[in-house]
Amino acid sequence: MSKPLLLGVAVLGIALPFAAFCGPQPATPFTIEANAAVRDQLDLADQRTFESARRGFIAALPGGKVVDEEGRIAWDMESYAFLEREQAPNTVNPSLWRQARLNAIHGLFKVTEGIFQIRGMDLANMTIVEGKTGLIIIDPLLTPATARAGLELYLQHRPDRPVVAVMYTHSHADHFGGVKGVISQADVDEGRVRVYAPEGFFEHAVSENVIAGNAMTRRAFYMYGTALPISETGHVDTGLGKGLASGPLTLIAPTDVIRENGLMEIDGVPIEFHMAHGSEAPAEMMMYFPQQRVFNSAEVTSQHLHNVYTLRGAEIRDASLWSRYIDEVLELYGPRTDILIAQHHWPEWTQQDVQRFLTVQRDLYKYIHDQSVRLMNHGFGPGDIADMIELPESLATEWSARGYYGTVRHNARGIYQKYLGWYDANPANLNPLPPAEQARRTMQYMGGVEAAIARAREDYAAGQYRWVASVMSQAVFAEPDNQEARNLAADAMEQLGYQAESAPWRDVYLSGAQDLRRAAPAAAGSRSASRADMLQALDTGMIFDLFAVRLNGPKAAGKHIVLNWQFTDTQETYRTNLQNATLTWLPDRQSMHADATVRLSRAVLNEVLLQRTTFPEAIREGSIAIEGDPARLFELLGLLDEFKPDFPLIEPQRR
Repeated sequence: MSKPLLLGVAVLGIALPFAAFCGPQPATPFTIEANAAVRDQLDLADQRTFESARRGFIAALPGGKVVDEEGRIAWDMESYAFLEREQAPNTVNPSLWRQARLNAIHGLFKVTEGIFQIRGMDLANMTIVEGKTGLIIIDPLLTPATARAGLELYLQHRPDRPVVAVMYTHSHADHFGGVKGVISQADVDEGRVRVYAPEGFFEHAVSENVIAGNAMTRRAFYMYGTALPISETGHVDTGLGKGLASGPLTLIAPTDVIRENGLMEIDGVPIEFHMAHGSEAPAEMMMYFPQQRVFNSAEVTSQHLHNVYTLRGAEIRDASLWSRYIDEVLELYGPRTDILIAQHHWPEWTQQDVQRFLTVQRDLYKYIHDQSVRLMNHGFGPGDIADMIELPESLATEWSARGYYGTVRHNARGIYQKYLGWYDANPANLNPLPPAEQARRTMQYMGGVEAAIARAREDYAAGQYRWVASVMSQAVFAEPDNQEARNLAADAMEQLGYQAESAPWRDVYLSGAQDLRRAAPAAAGSRSASRADMLQALDTGMIFDLFAVRLNGPKAAGKHIVLNWQFTDTQETYRTNLQNATLTWLPDRQSMHADATVRLSRAVLNEVLLQRTTFPEAIREGSIAIEGDPARLFELLGLLDEFKPDFPLIEPQRR
């Protein structure tokens, strides 16, 4: 053993972490002090927001649990019982604790006559509008079990009426994935239910997580803390809501596409739609109910600072455009809105509060955008800008501007990336060594990993957790099996998690610490049962795009394979061409020089991709016919990589 275990030894009065300790540690004095400073800065005794969150309450979810059709727990509010205590523990930022307690207020709520919400029973809210003949469901949550439970809770307290319409406000899964819990495909096919969505919804809903879906899913595992225990030392909230419900994602295609701003009537309810494309989502719409004087901002506004850049990974959002949409709402609807609701969090209940809230949200995104670009034009890099920007006091003291989900720091980096990309213009950063090699050489310069650990222990004892996490990450990349380095990195990340006001930052830090303390990362969660709906929603070209990004270029070098594809049910034809280690495709094309022609139905291709059958089995059964050389098809398929869902994030990928 290179170093003795430090059992109970203290430096500068701070107990050092145990080298072989594999579980959560308590908050250190530095973390306790940092969290106490937050407590002193904020008016945590202010109960007005709690009154807003509880207003209109009708009933909580019975038993606090949702169980799916297979008997598995899809949602469990009982796990969050520890949040009933008003005082934050030392291991949670007091401001985040307040938000977590607000998001724990759950159940059925009345907004006003004819409008109800299900809150705190999934990541998002489900809004229920009572129409002339039935119910209009806005955003049926993430998974069918919670959507069904929400509708059942509503029906326990209101007349039993059928669902006649579903609306998706935007293209993120927590706003559509539970649709088959409130309606069926047959309901739509037989004309009993209409499904409304903004223009571009369907394409973005199925494509956002497809091409980079495996990487995005793994990163979301950290962002939402899905492997963390729900506890005072683990996951407490996402900022946006309590967490992600468990279960499949489902999707039913829209029957009606909302293309522009304007008024329409749905089941006797007049609704003014206001588009917000390219803000919080690439396809998004808000809506105003003139009879009730209620505005629904979808997810364009929320009771915190949202993400311009999301830690799970996605395209950078346009903070300036986002602000402008909110300004439009303030101008057009502010004077005639008495209540503002959204598809997360709780309402604003008076016209004065609505206008104040919209003003804060508008200026929040614009300030971060403009100041990031200003500093960028002064020549500062993303790291400098992230550390330099602070909200003015007029925004920083507003609860709805606090960084419970997005943060000023990582949103500023995102804005820099949107305009200038990853390169900060320092030539030394243009072509750096790969991370593992960089780490090995850095450790050599520091006198070796053991010397770096010894110095990092002193910095840990001094409360320098950001630096210790950084330098010990280098040590882990240099020597991934060095458990002493892993544990010290974990200890530092854990304290950073305890101090974080942002719930995703907390979950990311604590998830990293958890993975560092065990031999291998936990297998990433899967929503495999959902793949059928999402796969069927992909157009065939997207499937060939998936083949293209799975193509192992080095293996494919020197090969040239041309295939014609003919789909007997959709009457589509495609030509794929493998050349120069690159797979390309064109629709409505057939090559006279193809190596083979593959005839099949799109339904059979779906079954193959869902691993319910294989190409050889389908060929033997006669559901796939090949004219030409079948070996060329199998040669192409053999060049496609399989992606592992649990690749490491806090250590180098083993090659």
